[in-house]
Amino acid sequence: MFTGIVEEVGTVLQTEPAPGGLRLKVRAEKVIQDTKLGDSIAVNGVCLTVVDITEGDITFDVSRETVERSNIGKLKTGEPVNLERALRPSDRLGGHIVQGHVDTVGRISSITPEGEHTRFRIEFSPEYSDLVVEKGSIAVDGISLTINKINGSTVSINIIPHTIENTNLRSRKVGDEVNIEFDIIGKYVLRMVGGRKKSRLEELLDNF
Repeated sequence: MFTGIVEEVGTVLQTEPAPGGLRLKVRAEKVIQDTKLGDSIAVNGVCLTVVDITEGDITFDVSRETVERSNIGKLKTGEPVNLERALRPSDRLGGHIVQGHVDTVGRISSITPEGEHTRFRIEFSPEYSDLVVEKGSIAVDGISLTINKINGSTVSINIIPHTIENTNLRSRKVGDEVNIEFDIIGKYVLRMVGGRKKSRLEELLDNF
């Protein structure tokens, strides 16, 4: 479990194919502290398990499902990634509840400076449009953000300077793909009231 408050921006050192997915190595300084094998770390909002630790480097095994559902498989050497260690029960919940289970990949459609702030517009598949509400929460590459406006399946988000400076948003550009995780509370509410058509996978699981 995470909060969407990025602790540091790490750097991709290596990605290589591995049985069932790929292996990802990341350079980090802060999140490596007190981290041990088997711990969970969110990388661009994706919950990954630490399989190896060396001085300044953390290695993760990434499943094929995660590669297909997120932007992890498209990471390149030298690329910045948002990192957050798993939430401890005693920590402040500074953002919102983030599971690290990416729902879909969105695309940045525009980046507009507005005074000291920056407005990002992010579009995603229309099938997820009923999972967002104005002033609700959304995780973008693992960053807890507030939705300002919604236009169909495009959300508009006002980013403060601190967030730009301390996440990988500082290097993002129009057209970039970002990991999207919708608010888990909203997903459960919608499922309970039956407001969203089930996917084929959900229907198969219901009949299992």
